[in-house]
Amino acid sequence: MKRLFKDYIFPYLMITIGAGLAAFAIEEFLIPSTILDGGITGISMILDKITPLQMSVFIIMLNLPFLIIGFKQLGRAFFIRGIYGMILFSVLLEIFHEFANVTETELLAVVFGGILLGAGVGLVLRYGGCLDGTEIIALLISKKTSFSIGQIILGANIIIYMAAGILFGWDRAMYSLLTYFITFKVIDVVEQGMEQAKAIMIITDDGEYMANEIYQKLGRTCTKLEGSGFLSGTKDVLYCVVTRMEISELKNIVHSSDKSAFVTVSDISEIIGHHIKRNDISIKENTNSDVCNSIDTDTEDIISI
Repeated sequence: MKRLFKDYIFPYLMITIGAGLAAFAIEEFLIPSTILDGGITGISMILDKITPLQMSVFIIMLNLPFLIIGFKQLGRAFFIRGIYGMILFSVLLEIFHEFANVTETELLAVVFGGILLGAGVGLVLRYGGCLDGTEIIALLISKKTSFSIGQIILGANIIIYMAAGILFGWDRAMYSLLTYFITFKVIDVVEQGMEQAKAIMIITDDGEYMANEIYQKLGRTCTKLEGSGFLSGTKDVLYCVVTRMEISELKNIVHSSDKSAFVTVSDISEIIGHHIKRNDISIKENTNSDVCNSIDTDTEDIISI
């Protein structure tokens, strides 16, 4: 029962709270002052202003393709939590739409709207959900380019805010950009950064199998080391670097591969060297040893400095 609450009930509870905070911030602070969020939500807010359809409709329509892509790349658990978060987010937007606005003072809307929005999005992301498909596509682009997730999202948002400036006035664009920076910093506190890398160390009995599973499902490679437990004997030790959006799915992979595995997750303040992604290496045959052998050479750039 305790494990059921920790692995299933509690994450959905946190996603619910996060979606509620984000929806409240948008409807009660940002929309009344024509201040836009970024990403798909920002695009939906623009379309809500210039079309007869509600913003919640656009959020579902525009995010669905990205969720499907996320399902293929990040797994079933991410897809289910993403669907849950986005549908709940859309429903709560409609509910809060009927409430009286908290304030129409623009400075208060920017500050408190940005804080609440950042706290809500940060909670959703921390517990494996997603409210905006922009993050999914940014993660996938990041895997194939040298750009970080944060850089990609910032670039997309600047385009959205430029469109807002043309449609609603440049002061609205500047207010929106200021809100974005506040939101980003709050997410940084709640979720430890948009592109914060995490170092994962896994102690397991079957390192090759688990390394192959991580590579096949996340596109991340691992360095395989040999360790010896004082009581448990010889063990395989895997070291890999993932993004915060991949933590939830990696936990599922480890749990399904080896329930007795021991895992530690650490923050990384900086990465110097080559950060391995799926397209960085070519594997002639899809075997366990190929995955592990490919890792050792490239990941030394990270470890040896």
